[in-house]
Amino acid sequence: MTGHLPSSPGRFSIATLGCKVNQFETAAMIEQLQAAGWQQVPFGEPAELCLINSCTVTAKSDAETRRLIRRARRSNPLARIVATGCSAQVAPHNLIKLAEVDQILGNQEKLRLCHHLQQGRHQVSNLNDLPTGSPLRLTSFADHIRAFLQVQNGCNTGCSYCIVPTARGPSRSVAFDEVLLAARELAGRGFQELVLTGIHLGAYGLDLSPPCSLLELVQRLTSEMIVPRLRLGSIEPNELTDDLLALFCNASSICPHLHIPLQSGSDSVLVRMGRPYSTDFFRGRIEQAARLLPDAFIAADLIAGFPGETEAEHAETCRFVASLPLADLHVFPYSSRPGTRAAAMPGHLQPRLIKERAEQLRAIAADKRQAFSRRFIGKTLQVLGQRHHRATGQMNGIARNYLEVAYPASPDLRNQEVVVQILQMVQGQLQGTCIEACHPTYRKEPDHDHIP
Repeated sequence: MTGHLPSSPGRFSIATLGCKVNQFETAAMIEQLQAAGWQQVPFGEPAELCLINSCTVTAKSDAETRRLIRRARRSNPLARIVATGCSAQVAPHNLIKLAEVDQILGNQEKLRLCHHLQQGRHQVSNLNDLPTGSPLRLTSFADHIRAFLQVQNGCNTGCSYCIVPTARGPSRSVAFDEVLLAARELAGRGFQELVLTGIHLGAYGLDLSPPCSLLELVQRLTSEMIVPRLRLGSIEPNELTDDLLALFCNASSICPHLHIPLQSGSDSVLVRMGRPYSTDFFRGRIEQAARLLPDAFIAADLIAGFPGETEAEHAETCRFVASLPLADLHVFPYSSRPGTRAAAMPGHLQPRLIKERAEQLRAIAADKRQAFSRRFIGKTLQVLGQRHHRATGQMNGIARNYLEVAYPASPDLRNQEVVVQILQMVQGQLQGTCIEACHPTYRKEPDHDHIP
């Protein structure tokens, strides 16, 4: 092993790739290390321990993991270089080949990071053997005003392009009472917004005994009024039920923001992807959501250039998403992932063509973002202050419907929700002026030991 841990805790750095669940788990690992006496420094600066929390959703993600590992070794020739996350979980044999890596830890090993670091050996658990999800408990979420709370992990769906079931294992939920306890703790530390995350969030509770549901969890969180703002992560279209939409309408704390994976606007491509819905079904769900929540920010995921996608199928997708009441599209160029059914399918497209199709979809997304944002000029939005710029006196914050807004404000309005009158949009940025504060009953002074 090239990198040996010092006899007493020193400096550590960490780089994170991928989804919000990985971001949550990075925050949990940071807290474990800091509790053990380690001091965090920015990735690339001198450190005795360097961690890479990897993603493996595409082959490009794996390449970025390798790049960060090599960068960590160049910056810190004597440090312990540790690879964890999904790439380490799915293909540890590939990372072992890298001379720069000292230790490989799987996703489950994040729970007892310090223990495994002291053990000093590679350890990747079989996720299929795991029981109900164990939460990574947080007392804060480093460098964030909003707290992300992981309530579910793993996935049973098995879409043809997706390696996530291998990387994360079967669907596992954190116990209902554990979620409530963690939410109360985060609220007690001054967080004004709580974001529920999971690999397959809509499957929350189905594996618990007795079973429960995401709807029941959200009902409980909103009925207790634990935080002023509750935001949900990605929800599958077939899990965006009428009951859940009704809760969005009736619970004032739920942010009007929906992220609904689509992946393709062509029914024939959806079948090849193994997606369990049609475009007609998807349209019905999105249009219903837009009717009930006219100011909601509704976004969809798309994969451009899936194997065998014809010009006609791509054109179908372009027409379909252009016709929907969406505020944004998250477009991912298809990247073949070994170990998935799609990797063995015929008709893989040339990278140049995939890139062109992704750019066409992103152009549609840009038009939709601009049109949605402009709707709010002259209106008011409830905005949570996130970043204050001393030089300009401007605060950047996030509205309940996920739009970013800039407005003049003092630094003490960071982590406070205010009503902002939107005056204009400059280079895609909404700008306005603060006219009043919100939610005095929720008002808490931020705990500056935990919220930077």
